[in-house]
Amino acid sequence: MFETKAIMTTDVLTVKKQTPISRVMEILLENDVTGLPVVDDDMSLIGIITEKDILKSLPDLETKILPNDSQHNSAMVEDFMAKEVVSFDQEEDLIAICECLIKNNFRRVPILAKGKLVGIISRRDIIKYILEPI
Repeated sequence: MFETKAIMTTDVLTVKKQTPISRVMEILLENDVTGLPVVDDDMSLIGIITEKDILKSLPDLETKILPNDSQHNSAMVEDFMAKEVVSFDQEEDLIAICECLIKNNFRRVPILAKGKLVGIISRRDIIKYILEPI
């Protein structure tokens, strides 16, 4: 039996809605990840920001982000994040999570406990777990 709690990554990188998009891009590149949960101060999930969200917003970013010009760096996560996020409880069946990833072409889904972010499961996490020796 595959348990969601055993597979999820619990040391999750997160950002706040006021985080500058330029900082988000740095975090994504520095950590080799493609998306980040957006949380409030008590770790409630309020959105997700991905590379795809950033690329979709390129025309807007061009006017809001100018290299080496912090005075014009006004693009924030809240301007581009997806606010409707599919998430699962940490007790959820892993098969349901896999089906969701496949059906929606998601790379990852946030995992919650009592409404708070406690982890994230990616396609890669699941594949790694399957390949682990018993």
